[in-house]
Amino acid sequence: MAKDRSNPLDKISFYCKPCFHSFKAAPSRIEDAPDQPHHPYQYFGTCPNCEREVEQVHWEKNLIAAWGKSTGPKTEEGKAATAANLEGHPTKEESLRTRFNAMKHGMNARTANYFPAKPDGYSFCQGCDVDRVFCRQQAACTKKTELFMLHHAAFEQRNPKHLMGIYSDMHAGVFALVQQIVQVIVADGVKIESVVWDYDKDNNVRVAEYVDEEGNRKLLRKELTAHPLLKSLGELLTRSGLTLSDMGMTNKVIEAEDDSFGNTQDAPVKVDANEYRQRQVLALQDMADKIQRANKQTDQDPILLEYNQENS
Repeated sequence: MAKDRSNPLDKISFYCKPCFHSFKAAPSRIEDAPDQPHHPYQYFGTCPNCEREVEQVHWEKNLIAAWGKSTGPKTEEGKAATAANLEGHPTKEESLRTRFNAMKHGMNARTANYFPAKPDGYSFCQGCDVDRVFCRQQAACTKKTELFMLHHAAFEQRNPKHLMGIYSDMHAGVFALVQQIVQVIVADGVKIESVVWDYDKDNNVRVAEYVDEEGNRKLLRKELTAHPLLKSLGELLTRSGLTLSDMGMTNKVIEAEDDSFGNTQDAPVKVDANEYRQRQVLALQDMADKIQRANKQTDQDPILLEYNQENS
């Protein structure tokens, strides 16, 4: 049976965005929310770190709304229809996808050796969408555990499709990094200039200056050989398969393709065995007719007849 949520709740989950603190406590203030018929209350709490007033976390609001709507079937017909939806499940594909659910606790234990649950404690936590309260209750980082499980599933099943999403994101990130490097090089130029400076007798920094023909003071600069990002750009292009030879854009590959387009030789046509036998029979019959005609012409040849009469 669905729980009665017409009364206020005792424990509410809160999240303080300024200090990144998640906590669960009794609400310090409750307001009526008649626009929420499933649970007409709005909760506020006080952060124990910064003492700011914060609202209830959004995911708990959505969870309460889902609880209010999920009543389930009540009639016998509805229950029978729900049971019929389960027939034929799980399929073979679903079994392969869910067979590693039991690995979760083991993966958590192994991942905890490297990435224990530490909300907002890692550099990559800033863009993480996992709830901090849920993350704190786990043994290891949820994202890293998912990464461990996907790799184990891919190698256990010898199916690299499990890793397509991970490596597509990684490859897209490499492309974005290459584009940023190119933009920086274009903005700075392929050569970097630096100001010429030295120390005077009092050990003070002195910048070299000169006066141009128009009387303006300018700094004396020296050019470096190349932009330092050019080397990193070349390595990324080579390892990512973005060179001209990898993409088939070199002159050698283009000339080979042009030669193949100019080749007018017809490819051999494949025929089945019956058609091949029929062609052989017709060829033999035609050959016998040609032999008969050749013998007839030989017997009627006047020069050959005269030669046979002289030698007889």
